[in-house]
Amino acid sequence: MTADKKETVNVKGERKTVDVTVIDGKPIIVMGSFPRMAVVKDEICDNGVQDPEAIINELKKRRKADIFTFDQKIPDTEPKFNYYYEWDNFAVLEITSFDHWWNKQIGNDARRMVRKAEKQGVVVKVVPFTDELVAGIKSIYDETPIRQGKPFWYYKKEFNKIRDDNSSFLERSEFIGAYFRDELIGFEKIIYTGNRADPIWLLARVRDRDKAPTNALVSKSVEVCAKRGITYLTYGNYLYGKKREDSLAVFKKRNGFEKMDVPRYYAPITVTGAISLKMGLHKNLIQRLPSLFVDIVLRMRTKLYEQKWKDK
Repeated sequence: MTADKKETVNVKGERKTVDVTVIDGKPIIVMGSFPRMAVVKDEICDNGVQDPEAIINELKKRRKADIFTFDQKIPDTEPKFNYYYEWDNFAVLEITSFDHWWNKQIGNDARRMVRKAEKQGVVVKVVPFTDELVAGIKSIYDETPIRQGKPFWYYKKEFNKIRDDNSSFLERSEFIGAYFRDELIGFEKIIYTGNRADPIWLLARVRDRDKAPTNALVSKSVEVCAKRGITYLTYGNYLYGKKREDSLAVFKKRNGFEKMDVPRYYAPITVTGAISLKMGLHKNLIQRLPSLFVDIVLRMRTKLYEQKWKDK
């Protein structure tokens, strides 16, 4: 175990400064105040918790967390630990070959969008991590202060901060850029973990949406993964909380991604943690509310944020 250090991390699109402690080789962060939730930092690109008891015992000694939560990694979907769990879901594309994906796993709509990008002159390629790429990424970040209906943390952030944050896991990462007339209009950062590839960024300029850069990026990522022999390409959660299928879920489905459920475990560390689990307080507000109400609230939130920035 190493001593605590403070880091700013991305949690569900929000940036928070937290203590990071390495336990049993895993960087552990504690989020929230009631209950305090311990989770593996950068869990999406971690290879999974193999010995949860070692982490739980250390957390009990430190008494800084009430619940330790962790998930199993795809395609390991059968529960194997004796802790309380709930089903989490991921958007997963199983890759055998690019041709199989192109001819069998996607429909005409997705193929048409990829062809549209080509006809529009979009060039998609694997690119090295350089200051030139970071400058292009910053231009995409700075296009709009609102993304997915809420303030975008990287909007107008300084160059060095963007470079540092995108340099994580470089030894097992790959960047794919979508270019129009030699200008970056979209990019994807993929982190490889065993036979799994996890894109932690897939972002394009809003004003170039008509050129279908995101479809082109997905197509290139499948090609790259197939050449590497990667079996599973993920795309975050298929659905988050109780939300019904939204436009992003539809985009994932059209591009061949399927919903895969895996167990997410919740192990109480303290009496507060045990009580919180029984009361359902380990879930966030979105997960606790009815899906129809969530849809209404999210639409209202989007309109409020858009109006706020429009008035500035």
